[in-house]
Amino acid sequence: MCIRDLPDNPSVQWDTQLLASLVLKHIEANNVNLVVTFDAGGVSGHANHISLYTALRYLHSERKLPEGCRVLVLESVNLLRKYISILDVPLSCLLPRDALFILTEEETEQARRAMQCHHSQLLWFRRIYMLFSRYVVINSLYLLEKTTLTTPGVKE
Repeated sequence: MCIRDLPDNPSVQWDTQLLASLVLKHIEANNVNLVVTFDAGGVSGHANHISLYTALRYLHSERKLPEGCRVLVLESVNLLRKYISILDVPLSCLLPRDALFILTEEETEQARRAMQCHHSQLLWFRRIYMLFSRYVVINSLYLLEKTTLTTPGVKE
């Protein structure tokens, strides 16, 4: 496997079998019991994110994950909710989910400072994202078993 097989590109779908194999090796080597990933929407349709979901969905549906290993998927929300930041808290609290994370102001600033360290990723649109995105402050997640999203080409 070469890094060229998994390019950081929002429009490139990664190979499900290759990615599932790599993820499973990491899970087993590190005795991981909880994996957090994207849902089938990939937050913003990012093909790499969707590929991660597809690989984990495959591992889950084929019962290849180690006993007791759970998968939480990050909920993709519509464009309005995505960019209303903290204003999405009341709605997020009312809607069903398995886990809801609301960062404190200090934690939010820490996340923003961490992003400042990744100069290659900090394009103009990510600066806007860091200011207004709910994902910087709020994350709602579902256990994979309870997810109703389906992935084309993946057995349920």
